[in-house]
Amino acid sequence: MTADAVSVPTAASASAQGYADDPRNADVLLYVDGDFVPRDKAVVSVFDAGFVLGDGVWEGLRLVKGRLLEEAAHMDRLFQGANAIALDIGMTREEVVAAIRATLDRNGMTDGAHIRLMITRGRKTTPNQDPRFALGKPTIVIVAEYKKPRLEAKARGLSLFTSAIRCSTPDVFDLRLNSHSRLNLIQALIQAIAAGADEALMLDPHGFVASCNSTNFFVIRGGELWTSTGRYSFKGITRAKVLAVARANGITAHETDFTLMETYGADEAFVTGTLGGITPVTRIDGRPVGTGRPGPVTGRLSALYEATMNDG
Repeated sequence: MTADAVSVPTAASASAQGYADDPRNADVLLYVDGDFVPRDKAVVSVFDAGFVLGDGVWEGLRLVKGRLLEEAAHMDRLFQGANAIALDIGMTREEVVAAIRATLDRNGMTDGAHIRLMITRGRKTTPNQDPRFALGKPTIVIVAEYKKPRLEAKARGLSLFTSAIRCSTPDVFDLRLNSHSRLNLIQALIQAIAAGADEALMLDPHGFVASCNSTNFFVIRGGELWTSTGRYSFKGITRAKVLAVARANGITAHETDFTLMETYGADEAFVTGTLGGITPVTRIDGRPVGTGRPGPVTGRLSALYEATMNDG
């Protein structure tokens, strides 16, 4: 397999999930149920519950200087999510981390890697919704790749478009569950792409700003940091870290309801995620945010976050 086979499509270069090409990814080995296989040989059954209905949970982790960032928080969320859908992972936390470490070691990775851990209910006797048709053994896949955020996206900033699709209420679908099912979020992103934006901004059922389709959203007004309450969106691990960093460094941070109008009047805005860390937002619904360029508070927070990420 050539490096071209895993390069980033040009159209996705401005994505909030965009990353810089790295030819080493053509030769990485993937963990599939205990075996290490080349990426073009990594397969799961068409009867797998994850393929059939998105029945499973996942985590995205970063490897920085030999450390899995926020390892405990990621394992907490993984096992809480699996428990919520009555999915028996069949491994302890320590065994899951050991499998991730084995994948990294097998690929000689010590820094600059992004890991996608995917666990489904496993193969079923027939493609249907009922979990009782699962054969009882989960499917566990670990994809470790060399990934770094695209610097041009951070320098230019992202453009957002407010989607007509709302974030769901917890009784309909709790976004704290890191489920493989993401169709509503993908639909929101498709709307944003069609409008010429990079990412979708999503509102909650009451019309307040909730999050983006794949990242958490923040604004800065009067030197203070605002983000949603998280009642109707995923409360990301990077989100929590950025809030902690801001408060530890004297930046007032609010988790509160705020409107789209207040968002349009923000001085700065940014999104957070595991891969990108902090990425500035410079346009929303065709309007410039502040000066239309990444702002000073965003820059300061990004530097503070990067410093804590690289500690140790």
